[in-house]
Amino acid sequence: MIGLLQQQDGQPDTLLSWLEALRDPSRLRLLCLLEQHELGVIDLCDVMQMPQSTVSRHLKILDGQGWTCHRRQGTANLYRMVFDELEPAARQLWLLAREQTSNWATLQQDEVRLMHRIERRQQDTQAFFAGAAAEWDKLRTEFYGRQFTQAALLSLLDPGLVVADLGCGTGSVVVELAKHIKSVIGVDNSSAMLQSARARTARCTNVELRRGDLEKLPIEDEQCDAALIILVLGYVKDTAIVLSEMARILKPKGRTVVVDLMRHDRDEFRRQTGQERMGFDPPELKQMLKDARLCDATCRALPPQTDATGPALLLATARRGTSH
Repeated sequence: MIGLLQQQDGQPDTLLSWLEALRDPSRLRLLCLLEQHELGVIDLCDVMQMPQSTVSRHLKILDGQGWTCHRRQGTANLYRMVFDELEPAARQLWLLAREQTSNWATLQQDEVRLMHRIERRQQDTQAFFAGAAAEWDKLRTEFYGRQFTQAALLSLLDPGLVVADLGCGTGSVVVELAKHIKSVIGVDNSSAMLQSARARTARCTNVELRRGDLEKLPIEDEQCDAALIILVLGYVKDTAIVLSEMARILKPKGRTVVVDLMRHDRDEFRRQTGQERMGFDPPELKQMLKDARLCDATCRALPPQTDATGPALLLATARRGTSH
């Protein structure tokens, strides 16, 4: 190791080299990950959503300056941060950097992906299959994968349910729900989306599609056993009104499921998708559900799919009480 183990008293060179290593956001992310676990380049590429060449370049810098070390395992190198081997001043600098970035949304995204990667511990060999329907379906699959829909469905399965899909889009969730429950009401304010949904659900006798705004749902009070709102809240300006409307249409003890983005700092992604906000913190969304007078609110991160390129997602559930 050089730099970190060869400090010269009274000289700024070592300090400047430490600061140079920590100046780059990607290297900060790498050190946060490698402080927790020993990881290979493939793991880091998957977690950070970066190409191998970029990750390898930053690892070479960190390794050369003594922040990390590596060992050979088969044909791959495994890297870890050498915190205990750093000089006291360097450890203090790192602890300060870690403290100052503790609320960095990117690190929270990395943590979700890291935990999922560690659980799976397998190479990224799953092929990406684009959806066969509308362009929106293809984009949504590219950004988020498919597992979030399955997680939402598993929270609802009951053959007697009447369910509202709010912001139903092209009807991909509606048609799947219709196979398992009594009836589905799909609501969207886009005539183009509803046209696609009608074509997709043409053979479903238990589906009703309605055009309307989520801020004023075209559904009477207490008509639904459950309500879904999947990847929609990020597009609305007043989430409180939408969640209150969702609570209004639920029967007593009716359940709601929300799937949306975890808080992130990818502003270019937000602009590309036309969203109003950059995701939600789990405690924040949980409190929003409570403010809408919904009970037993829960919120958790969903395991990201390896072929999904968008931010990590979260799943929230709640129910309406017996009085409202």
